[in-house]
Order: sequence, then structure tokens, then C-alpha cells
Amino acid sequence: MLDYRTHTFLEVYRQRSFTRAAESLLITQPAVSQHIRQLEAHYGCALFTKTGRGVDPTPAADLLYRRLLTMENDEARLRIEAADAAHRNAASHIAPLRFGCTRTIADYVAPFLMASHLSTHPDSDVALRAGNTRDLVCALDQGIIDFALVEGSFDRSSFAFETLSTEPYVAVAAPRDRDGNTPSRPVASVRDLLTERLILREAGSGTREILEKHLSARDLDLGDFAGVVGIESIPTIKACVRAGSGITFMYRVAVEAELAAGEFVDITPDDFRIEHDFCLIWQRGSQYAPRYRSLCEAWRALLASAQNRR
Repeated sequence: MLDYRTHTFLEVYRQRSFTRAAESLLITQPAVSQHIRQLEAHYGCALFTKTGRGVDPTPAADLLYRRLLTMENDEARLRIEAADAAHRNAASHIAPLRFGCTRTIADYVAPFLMASHLSTHPDSDVALRAGNTRDLVCALDQGIIDFALVEGSFDRSSFAFETLSTEPYVAVAAPRDRDGNTPSRPVASVRDLLTERLILREAGSGTREILEKHLSARDLDLGDFAGVVGIESIPTIKACVRAGSGITFMYRVAVEAELAAGEFVDITPDDFRIEHDFCLIWQRGSQYAPRYRSLCEAWRALLASAQNRR
């Protein structure tokens, strides 16, 4: 169980105010001040500096916050796990899975993983949420989920990770556009696609972020295309592309069925051949790291086995 002064520190850090922290914790402001002074004495350094509107954390407080936040979330996980074990046979207890997936992974990878997991552990408690990388990173920090499977970039100083798989990133179009034209193939350069309208995921999604990053490396951006439509739903994006309303960039795993059925054609430019990792991430320093690494290893083997059977 974490010391009560730890919770005070975390709340002051979040609120940037002793007064608001006291109100949130239902204690007095002098008590908050005392808790912070005791922590400063313990660690031998200042944690906050006063400003006109509250307090700002010092670099030492930034470091302490990341470490203590992980400990706070681990404690919450331990409470959930202990309560769950108390209601089950301890000898066969399987820790609950509370995790998130970015949408491509949620729709095209997680179904296979979850079907296998629940087949092996039918009594397992699973809670899965979908969102973009930015949302899932916030959920990790807030302790809402324990780990996440993401396709986008993340702060590697704050989150540890294991690579789940490496996926090709492709451009696809309908065999014919709305005017009945067939996309020219092969496409030598991504610049040959600038006359097309892009139909993409929303800002903050890993799928879109990867495209923006690699366009920038070529002195291009989304505004260089004929138009951009942002849609959160992958099935809706694919429906628009299928209707010939534009092209899209996605991980191949999300469009394999359509490519195999001839509903889409691969128009990935020769100078835009990209692969990107799907990663399992968790808060750096978590005591649960061995569990997450073991889980990722098992899931990686499952995916590799499925790929070999194709």
C-alpha cells in the first residue's frame, strides 16, 4: 500500500496547486504543505516552485511523478487482482486482462488473439477498449488499462514495450474509380498519387501518423493531395474506397480480404514501401513487466503460427 504522502504529491502534480489538491483529497491545505515538505526532506530536493497561480514541478518532481504514478497504478492493479483471486480458485487463477488496442489492431488482430486466449482460459476476465494511440496512452497513465497494443508512436522514456509484429503499410484503391478509370500501375513515386483524394483515419490515429511522418521525410504533407477526408471508422473508410471515392493508406492486415477478393488493388508506390511495428506497451518501471513480456511473446508466436499456415 502506498504512503498517503505519495497520493498527495501525485495530486499536487496533477492540479499544479496545493489548494486544489487539498480540495480534491478532502484534506486541509496545511496538511498538503506538510506532506510535500516531508517528501522533499526524504528525497533531499525541492519538488515544486511557487508561481502566481499555483506551483510548477521541478525536474526532480517530473521524474518522481513518472515513477510514483506507475507504482500507484500497479497498486490499483494488485487490488483488482487480489479481489478477483478471492472469488476464484487460487490454483487456477488467471489475472484479468484490462488493455486497449488501436483500431486496426482491435478489428484485425485482437479477434484472433482473444478467441485463442478465451479458448485456452474460458474463465478469464477480459476488458478490451479501442481508441487511437493518443487516447490509449492517456488511459495507461490514468490506470484505466494495464497495457496497450498500438501502431502509433509513443514516448519510449515513459513506456516500455515489446514488438508484437511488423506489418506492411500499403496504399489501396478500388479497381475502378467513380468515373470508371482504372488506377495506373505500377506507381513509381508517391508524388504520382497527389492528384488523388485521401480517405484517412482521424488526427491522432497511428495509421494517419505514420503516413504524415513518411510524407514529411519526402517534403510532402497531406495538403499536397487533391483532398483529405478524415473518418474514424475503418469499415467506413473501406466502403468509400470501394465506391471509388478516393484512395487510402492502411496496414495490409486490414485490407487483405479485399485485396484477395479483387475489391481493392495495391497501388503502393515503389518509393513508399514501409513496414511498421505493432507494439505492446506498458508503463516503464511496472512490477508487471514480466507478465506483459510473457503475454506478448505468446501472442507473437500465435500470430507467426497463423501466418505460416496461410
